[in-house]
This record gives sequence, C-alpha cells and structure tokens, in this order.
Amino acid sequence: MSSKTWDYIAKIVMIGDSACGKSSLTVRLTDNTFSENHDVTIAAEIGSKIVPVDDNVYIKLQIWVYLRQEHYRAVTRSYFRNATGCLLVYDVTRRDTFLHVQEWLADLRAQADPEICVLLVGNKCDLSDTQRQVSIQEAREWALANGLMDFVETSAKTGDRVEEAYLQVAREIYYKIKGGKFDVNDKVSHAYRQESSEPC
Repeated sequence: MSSKTWDYIAKIVMIGDSACGKSSLTVRLTDNTFSENHDVTIAAEIGSKIVPVDDNVYIKLQIWVYLRQEHYRAVTRSYFRNATGCLLVYDVTRRDTFLHVQEWLADLRAQADPEICVLLVGNKCDLSDTQRQVSIQEAREWALANGLMDFVETSAKTGDRVEEAYLQVAREIYYKIKGGKFDVNDKVSHAYRQESSEPC
C-alpha cells in the first residue's frame, strides 16, 4: 500500500503590508491557532499544508511570508521565484493597506511567473463594521479590474474562510497544472509531482 500523502507541491507567497495578518492566516491554516503577538517575518517559509484539489488528488502547499521593508527589497526576486500561487493581503480596517495592494501586485507581476494564481484577501473581517474602511464591493471590483482570480474576506482570529482562501488558490494551481501551464516534471518549479511513495 502506498504511503504517498500528496501528488504535487506548490510554493505559495503571502504579500501585503505589515500587520495585515499574513503570518496569522498561515498559522491558522497550518496549526488552527491564533496569537495576538507574532515575531516580525522577513522572508521565510513558515508552514506547509496538504489540501485536496480533486478526487484523490492532493497538493502540498509551501507557504512563504514576507514583510516588505526597503532594506529587504534585495530578497524580493528570490522570494517570488518559482511561486505558483499568491495571497495578496490587506486589512479591511486600514484603507492604506488596500491602497498599497496595487504596488504589491505590480512588484509581483514584474518578478513572478506570469501564470501565478493571485487571490485578493481582505483580512480581519471579524472586527466591527464601524472599524471597516474598505467595502466588499470595492475590493471585489478592484480584484476583477486587475485580473485576479477572485476575492475573499477572512479572519485569522476566528478562522472564518481562511481554509477556503488557500483552497481556492490550490485548486486554481491544479487547473493550470492540468492545462500544462506549470511544468510538473521540473522540481525547481515548485509545482512538481511527487514521484516516490515515501511519506513527506
């Protein structure tokens, strides 16, 4: 009996302004926990998760989180290299973080694979409507106008729609794998097929 636990592996990058909850979203997905306090993330893989994308087909997501600061800009290209999926995150209670997603997207498209699957994520939707500064309609229209795959609001604190966000990206990656957009025979691509039956 095979002990293989996943069929493909894909690199997912998390981008967006500081304190939008990128690390918290990832920890919620991988460990189902939430903490108010996090160490500053520079550029590192902080977690992985195996998710189903079709009948008996699983993708292992390698999730990387990056905090953009001027003296870290030199690592940006290597951070984006070989990524097949991206969660572009802003804080629904801080309008400036939403305004900055345009710049983040420009950086991504200048340096990442043109086929990368990008989902716009408005985090902290658990906070009260009086704190909200970005409407769902505005964010959805922006995502559509900029050619993103979709938009979703999440709460890392409560877990609301967090798994759904990652699953959307994973399934879109799988569709592109089936469509020949990613070379699954190239292990450098971070969207490669598992060939052995050894557990990972």
